[in-house]
Amino acid sequence: MFIHFCNIKSKICNMFIQRLHPETIEEVKQRTDIYELVSEYVVLRKRGKDFIGLCPFHKEKTPSFTINQAKQMYYCFGCQAGGNAIKFLMELGKTSFTEVIIDLAQRYQIPVKSLDFEQTQELQRKLSLREQIYEVLALTGKFYQYALKQTQGKNALDYLSNYRKLSESTIHNFALGYAPAGWGVLYHHFVENKHYPVKLLEQAGLIKPQKSGDGYYDIFRDRLMIPIHDVMGRIIGFGGRALGENQPKYINSPETELFNKGKTLFALDKAKHGISQKDQAVVVEGYFDAIALHASGINNVVASLGTAFSVEQARLVLRYTDSKQIILNFDADSAGINATERAIGEIAQLAYTGEVQLKILNISDGKDADEYLQVYTSKDYQQLIENAPLWLDWKIQQIIYNRDLKQATDFQQVSQQLVKLLTSITNTDARNYYITYCAEILSLGDSRLIPLRIENLLTHISPTTSNYKQIQLLTSQNQSILSNQRSNFSESSLLEAAEGLLLQIYLHCYEYREFIFDKLEEYNLQFSLSHHRFLWQKILEVSESVNYDLLSTVQDKCLEFPEKIGLISHLFYLSEKNEKDMLRIPQLIQAAIASMEIVLTEKRYRYFLNLWEKTDANMKPKHSTYYYKAFYTEKQKLLLLEKQRQFTISNLL
Repeated sequence: MFIHFCNIKSKICNMFIQRLHPETIEEVKQRTDIYELVSEYVVLRKRGKDFIGLCPFHKEKTPSFTINQAKQMYYCFGCQAGGNAIKFLMELGKTSFTEVIIDLAQRYQIPVKSLDFEQTQELQRKLSLREQIYEVLALTGKFYQYALKQTQGKNALDYLSNYRKLSESTIHNFALGYAPAGWGVLYHHFVENKHYPVKLLEQAGLIKPQKSGDGYYDIFRDRLMIPIHDVMGRIIGFGGRALGENQPKYINSPETELFNKGKTLFALDKAKHGISQKDQAVVVEGYFDAIALHASGINNVVASLGTAFSVEQARLVLRYTDSKQIILNFDADSAGINATERAIGEIAQLAYTGEVQLKILNISDGKDADEYLQVYTSKDYQQLIENAPLWLDWKIQQIIYNRDLKQATDFQQVSQQLVKLLTSITNTDARNYYITYCAEILSLGDSRLIPLRIENLLTHISPTTSNYKQIQLLTSQNQSILSNQRSNFSESSLLEAAEGLLLQIYLHCYEYREFIFDKLEEYNLQFSLSHHRFLWQKILEVSESVNYDLLSTVQDKCLEFPEKIGLISHLFYLSEKNEKDMLRIPQLIQAAIASMEIVLTEKRYRYFLNLWEKTDANMKPKHSTYYYKAFYTEKQKLLLLEKQRQFTISNLL
């Protein structure tokens, strides 16, 4: 996975937009392997010569996202997203072409050059700063590990070994350490002894300037230290736990260029393979919950760094699971319940739409995962995971918890909360199921009341749901609208398919480019759709200097225009059907040309027919005769074009 440069990178890219040297771009393209890159975000499985997985760009249950390693291209047969590795990162991170190139250059240690020498030097200076931050954080992690084994770290080591019951291998595996008690230990070690720039340590989130005076002090003092790694295993921050009564009990590194706790998950670097293998992710609240579970062999666990579990964090783990199953295991006390509620609130929209299969695990007696494993086995915990209820079931149980539905006030409040919950469910089948389930709860065991409760819930969820006549009227109106849209859609689809086919053949088949160009000139045709005109313009700009590598060069050009690329990206990729179709290219070109002509001729036909119908033949006989001849001519041309076409519309669509 990539760690983006955040603010530094954005500033750099603004300075160097469209100024990167072509040699840098070309070397990045040569060094990047699309399978290696995409597999960090998508669970891929081998199928024939390709790899396949669930598309990260749209919701799907059946994999339709393919990687062709030989061509270094990806394509989704579901949403038609496609392109090379650069395009993939642009779409996934919603970042610019330049940002992605710089990211990849840093990943593969490729020198980044600009067309301007002075700008190149400035760029290298800023990028090297980021590498220096990684370096000082890595060295700080080793410093804390060393301090843990010294006399001053005895209390911290005893806490880990005796209280947390962690083995030496687990302590080593998670690189746990100790920050000595002094105010300036880290400052003294790095700045005064090793002569690291003081600003570097400040930018790494390790020291802070004193409010009065010119000195600095260590952020972490007399704390058990837990390194936080990115998904590639590099330290990007720390969590520190107080050993005595100091407050707060836990503190994290401040936000830096590398660390954003709302977009980071603890132990994801160690859990990603377990999540993929088990096809589910368990999210816990605390560092030691995650560490204890990993130590017990449950290796698909991450922790949320003490913040509300966010959409960004959810999407991080969803990259590694086909089932999109996340189990939230926060504490079962009141604070943990509130944290679970907040997490559900954050990702509820993903759950409502089915983008995540969310379950809730609350351990009885208010225990957290670490405490539970002190008494029970990992198999017992695994059984809890398997029995965890769906979040809607958990939510309903929370609504009715400690409520007496025989009391009018409680019954009314519970009903209102259930209606609010049911209203948010967008899936019809799921909503119907939970309406019946809630009606059974509100019926208090009296089955005769269930139909009445269902009707009451329906009335409050959607007041028009029970009005059959209104439903019929709405259905009739919608069918009329759809019918009108369908007739318009047919023409636009034909033009989209015909123009797209010509452009696709032009990009992929060198030997037919001149033929297509001549046909367009012969019939005086132009690309009508704006995104196709854009692509044709880029082709013409590049084709003067490039022949055989036209496809790759044009795609790189188009990647610099993210608002356009989404509509044309599928044209840079050939599906199996496309490859078979390419065996009959001359016929396809003729069919596409004829289709474009048909659409344009039909427009002219309707235009003149409309003028003729509106013209009074008695008042303007010449105009009427002219319009009649014009629309009749276009009509005859339409009939001829249809006869000339060797393929039907359905062959192109």
